[in-house]
Amino acid sequence: MGDIHGRSDLLAETIARIDDDARRRPVEHVVEVYLGDYIDRGPDSSGVLDLLAVRLVRRHAICLRGNHEAILERFLRQDADALYHWSKLGGLQTLASYGVVPRSRSGFETPSAIRRSLMELFPREHELFLQCLRNSFVCGDFLFVHAGIKPGVPMNLQDPEDLYWIRDEFLNSEINHGKVIVHGHTPVDHPDIRQNRINIDTGAWRTGVLTCIAIEGASVLVL
Repeated sequence: MGDIHGRSDLLAETIARIDDDARRRPVEHVVEVYLGDYIDRGPDSSGVLDLLAVRLVRRHAICLRGNHEAILERFLRQDADALYHWSKLGGLQTLASYGVVPRSRSGFETPSAIRRSLMELFPREHELFLQCLRNSFVCGDFLFVHAGIKPGVPMNLQDPEDLYWIRDEFLNSEINHGKVIVHGHTPVDHPDIRQNRINIDTGAWRTGVLTCIAIEGASVLVL
C-alpha cells in the first residue's frame, strides 16, 4: 500500500478491500506491506497508526519507515528542533491529531515544550509500532522501500537516508536493480508500473486515492 498521510478513512476502506480479496481469492500465505509515510498532511495520523498497529499484530504486516516517520522519531527521541523541518512537511496536522494544539494566537511555545506535550499524549502502542518499522523488505523478485534506492549500490551498503528520501537519481534510472523496486514517496496520478520499479504513491491526502496493489507471482493487480 502506498503513502497514507493521515487518511485513516481511506486506510480503513482499503483494509476492508484487502480482507475481502483474501476471502474471495484465498492463498496459503498473504504478506501485507505498507510503504511508509503514514503520518502528516492528512487529518488523522493518530487514527492511521491505530489501524496499522492492529494489522502489525494480527496480520503480521510489514510496515516500512518513510521519511515522515523518520522525522517524527528524530523529534520524539532526540531533537526538538526537528520541529522546524517537520512543520513544513505537515507535522502540525499530526500534532493536532494527538491533541497538541497552539495555546495562544501567537502559536506554539518552544519546540521542547511541544515535544514534551506530544510525548505525554503519544500512546505506548504507537511507540511500539515505530520500533517495529523496517527500512526495506524483500519478497521473491520484489524489493519494497519507501522512496527508492541509490542505483548501482548493493542493498547492504544503501544509506537509509536514500531509502527514505531519494528521488530523481532513482526515478530516472532505467537499470536493472536485481529486484523490482516497489516504492512510494513521489506522488503520481496513477500507479506507475515499469520494468525496474513500481510507484504506488497516488497522493492520497489530497487526491482521496489510496493505491493498493496485489502481487502474485509476476502479476500485479490494482485493488
